Amino acid sequence: MSNFDNAINSTRLWLEQAVIGLNLCPFAASVYRQGRVRIVASDARDYDTAIQHALAEVSLLLERPEREIATTLVIYPLALSDFDTFLDAAYDLEDLMEEAGTDGFLQVATFHPDYLFEDSTEDDPANWTNRSPFPTLHLLREDNVTEAVDQHPAPEAIPKRNVALVRDMGLNEIHDLWTEWTRQGAEQATRDMEDDA
Repeated sequence: MSNFDNAINSTRLWLEQAVIGLNLCPFAASVYRQGRVRIVASDARDYDTAIQHALAEVSLLLERPEREIATTLVIYPLALSDFDTFLDAAYDLEDLMEEAGTDGFLQVATFHPDYLFEDSTEDDPANWTNRSPFPTLHLLREDNVTEAVDQHPAPEAIPKRNVALVRDMGLNEIHDLWTEWTRQGAEQATRDMEDDA
């Protein structure tokens, strides 16, 4: 089983069962069901290569029509495991995107196994609204974000609702769910390898 298969499978489960299943992002379900979410695991092992891989995905997202790829998740199973380093990479990527003229076209959202909001403590379940099985940079088309927000009756209430939901669930339940997705992702990757053999 490769780290990449495990990362992709675990991320799919997280997307299906947390982001969509818990309705953490009410905009995700339709594009995912339409097959327009690209999920790619980077083989980067260092900071600079991680950013280069993200930039390659930025280029691909800009080149391909929205009907084919609406959004991209770039997963890093071998890099950016330190949360602060990961955030630095996200900021550097945004700077490079701005220099390349993608400002107004694309934006970056961040998810990480150790995500910690600035105003939050380590044991606050609220952090889990942005926690994912692996470090993940989410590349979004700004037009799609604007359209989704405009169509939602109360977009400003989404983060508060998510925080309330995960706090009600509690750390134990949340941690068990995330652990299960990682385990299931590894098992699926093993089955896929056996099927290919």
